[in-house]
Amino acid sequence: MSALELRGVRHDFGERPVLREVDLTVGTGEVHALIGFNGAGKSTLMRVALGMLRPAAGTARIDGVDVGRAPAALWRGVGQVIDSPFVYPELTVRENLWAAARLHGVPRSEAAAAAEGVLSALELEPWADRRASTLSMGNRQRVGLASALAHRPWLLVLDEPTNALDPSGVVLLRELLLGAASEGAAVLVSSHHLDEVARIADRVSVIHAGAIVGELDPRGTDLERDFFAMVHAADQAHRGAGRGAA
Repeated sequence: MSALELRGVRHDFGERPVLREVDLTVGTGEVHALIGFNGAGKSTLMRVALGMLRPAAGTARIDGVDVGRAPAALWRGVGQVIDSPFVYPELTVRENLWAAARLHGVPRSEAAAAAEGVLSALELEPWADRRASTLSMGNRQRVGLASALAHRPWLLVLDEPTNALDPSGVVLLRELLLGAASEGAAVLVSSHHLDEVARIADRVSVIHAGAIVGELDPRGTDLERDFFAMVHAADQAHRGAGRGAA
């Protein structure tokens, strides 16, 4: 059974289709990268996967359970960052991470250690006692990612997680995601940085104009060329279908 499964997902914004019959799975111990241009549907698909949006058609299941009926106990094993990281601006970095651990069911007796673990893993110690509202954008991103990881989730859904990170932050995140997957976590990560996701992904799905148009081999020698060729072919097929309908 897949940790995350989407079948036939369709979503519309008014009369404009945003997702078109999307199928996607993420297995345990797997890093699955979702690649596409801005506006391709990556964030919308992730919101559907997490139950933040109800699709017009199709299903989203976590551990075999429809997200609309998933109990709190199931959500405790999920970590996510969608669009921008959520932090409590009035709390310190350490307090944010402690709160994230507790909100995901980590016992009070273990929450402080969980917070310290991700504080160290993302090298946030120099800012541990600063209010989140005073942080740079890059460090707020690190705090948001640390909050998503504090409870050691078995499913991670991360939308453009390297946004605003400096090179050292990107490397730290890469190591954390690979470590989580090696321990059995399922990871879905979106990006438009092909070279970065190729370093960690087991599978790379290309989403374009709301549809999955194919998969790339993360070990390929020219991912960028393959990506553009796949997108171009999808556009040509769409135009051809439109002419045929006319």
